[in-house]
Amino acid sequence: MTARRIFLAATGQNRGKTTTSLGLAAAIVKRGHRLGFLKPVGQRYVMVGGSRADEDAVLMKEVFDLPDPLALMSPVTVPRHFTTDYLQGRVDDDLGAAVLAADRTMAAGKGVVLIEGTGHAGVGAVFGLSNARVAAMLDAPVIIVSEGGVGRPIDEIVLNQALFERHGVRILGAVVNKVNLQASPHLQEVLTEGLRRQGIELLGCIPYSDFLTNPSLELLESHLEGERLAGSPLPGRTIGRVAIGAMQAKHAIPLLGDRTLLITPGDRDDILDAALEADAGADLDNPRVCGVILTGGFRPPDPVLERLRAASLWTYLVESDTYRAAEAVHDTLVKTHPADTEKIATIIDLVGKALDVDALLARL
Repeated sequence: MTARRIFLAATGQNRGKTTTSLGLAAAIVKRGHRLGFLKPVGQRYVMVGGSRADEDAVLMKEVFDLPDPLALMSPVTVPRHFTTDYLQGRVDDDLGAAVLAADRTMAAGKGVVLIEGTGHAGVGAVFGLSNARVAAMLDAPVIIVSEGGVGRPIDEIVLNQALFERHGVRILGAVVNKVNLQASPHLQEVLTEGLRRQGIELLGCIPYSDFLTNPSLELLESHLEGERLAGSPLPGRTIGRVAIGAMQAKHAIPLLGDRTLLITPGDRDDILDAALEADAGADLDNPRVCGVILTGGFRPPDPVLERLRAASLWTYLVESDTYRAAEAVHDTLVKTHPADTEKIATIIDLVGKALDVDALLARL
């Protein structure tokens, strides 16, 4: 039996491609198909066992306990200066052959191979492996993922469609992520009609979720330079909201709730006392304050620090001022990690409800 292939592309960075991959992969596995995952070209990688592997390949392998080696799942990774080295003739590897070989091996014995692209359709063209060309090489029909709004996602999807079709790639349809259906209940109908006029089928809308847009404490700690003073970034503990503690404590208390990450100067003992009091007696699984980032390099006095440690409240000290710390939190790439169990479960549920996976698989 020949493995069926799906190529997931996006209209840009952070549009929801990994979210769609997770949900679609879970639905495929749930239906009893043997899953293969391939990230032909990876721009964001980690070192595993001394070798580079794309972050999404690592994620999918761990979440779904996939047996394939990471070197197979992530055949080409792009380190710093790779593009310059390639253009100046310092890269001798046959990148296309590496992708084809990985795909051929991956497909053996699989029911469905989910192939995840990198960025928009043209990413990778500079070294001969644009998403459009890779999808054509692998003879994989494409789903294009965009996000939110009306005009922008349609414009972006149509723009990407043009390059895929230029390479002879079949477009299965589009998925629009982060659609606020509560605020705009007719938005899915509008997007369906707008894309239909361009000859593109809307496969589904993934609802907007505050929970999914916020990073985990573990992710923040790995991206921010600083020192952990108390608590630990519990696996799967995700931030519900962010609050800046720059006012009097009595005015800060109403801001604390639903797993707030509090950002405040380290010398604001009054704010820290308010945070500790707010969490006193709170549900351990859903605290009012899930963590504190102390700014300015100011360490709190020992009595306050002892209280933070006794409460096991994640407390992280950074040297930057409050504005720059808040900016760094905001700019932290919200990537899903294997430890983000709550987030992954939510993603799988949302995507599973948004897409008609049986109909999709029947068209491959």
